[in-house]
Amino acid sequence: MYGEIGVKKITVVGAGYVGLSNAVLLSRQSNVTVLDILPDRVKSLQNRKSTVHDKDIDLHLSGNDLFLSATTDRKEAYTEADIVIIATPTNYDTNSNRFDTSSVEQALFDVCQFAPTALVVIKSTVPVGFTQDTRKRLEHLDIIFSPEFLREGQALHDNLYPSRIIVGNESRRSEDFAKLLLAASASKDAPILLMPSTEAESVKLFANTHLAMRVAFFNELDTYAMSRGLNSAQIVSGVCLDPRIGTHYNNPSFGYGGYCLPKDTKQLLANYADVPQVLIKAIVEANSTRKDFIADEIMKRSPRTVGIYRLVMKAGSDNFRSSSVQGVIQRIKAKGVEVLIYEPSYDGEEFLQIPVINELEPFKARVDLIVANRLSNEIEDVKHKVFTRDAFGKD
Repeated sequence: MYGEIGVKKITVVGAGYVGLSNAVLLSRQSNVTVLDILPDRVKSLQNRKSTVHDKDIDLHLSGNDLFLSATTDRKEAYTEADIVIIATPTNYDTNSNRFDTSSVEQALFDVCQFAPTALVVIKSTVPVGFTQDTRKRLEHLDIIFSPEFLREGQALHDNLYPSRIIVGNESRRSEDFAKLLLAASASKDAPILLMPSTEAESVKLFANTHLAMRVAFFNELDTYAMSRGLNSAQIVSGVCLDPRIGTHYNNPSFGYGGYCLPKDTKQLLANYADVPQVLIKAIVEANSTRKDFIADEIMKRSPRTVGIYRLVMKAGSDNFRSSSVQGVIQRIKAKGVEVLIYEPSYDGEEFLQIPVINELEPFKARVDLIVANRLSNEIEDVKHKVFTRDAFGKD
């Protein structure tokens, strides 16, 4: 029914990239209420301002054709909801070696209280087996898992033009939800895959770990090239013209970062606790090894003051959670080198106990080496003192 006639109300819990992109997508055709615990986020949405950096979300919110509202009131958000989409953060807890699913658990508790007949769709990344175990504990709830495959900064675009729609739990309501997503998208030919929830959870972790593996591979190629005095860009270009490999996702960096890849690779490795493996562990360890190498290369230049150009993970993003440059910062700071950070999107005066300034020209003048994960025209005039591994100006 969802794919054909719509629903009366959809509640989306969480106004981050996943939650907001789904909320905007579905509010093109259905009434959507976003629930978030942060008043500032809710106020922004009420004023049709995005809570994340995403040009397509900005464009859609600036129009008047969305059936979208936002609140911090749980009862108001859940009451009479036909579908509840949970898109809350699940950070990786190194002590327990698993995702912290407490925010998801809280949302499920709220659904039990305010909307027990709603279809519950978990879009937060969770440990393999979480949905199945939760369904056993909360038998009265209809819970499914549907993974997201979004790029930060292009989250709504990836929802409008999905590579695939996957829904875990092979049921009529699962299929209806998949059709609802497809109906709201701009592209109507995305494949729909219905599978058990545990397989769907596995798809998410393996997909992100494969991406991390690709990043790690080209970073280790670059490490080899630097160590041997070779031209990394030429080697990468020659390798990637093989159509089986392709020219995407191949630009050397300081490591894979962002919100998803570091935590998802660690969670997948934890799921391999009693399963033979070598590669998954190597992917996780490769990221740390790369940062060690980058820090050592910086120190070989004997800098007095190192300037960090941007904390953000990549161009077009305002997110610097677990950005790879942070690991490099911590390593060179531990060696006693003075560090200064330029980050215009950061409001604080310090980050990791390091001074942060928002003005570019004073930043350029005060440092003798600029470390940039990605190049920009802003620092073209001081290119002689820039250290980067950005070979292609992309990704």
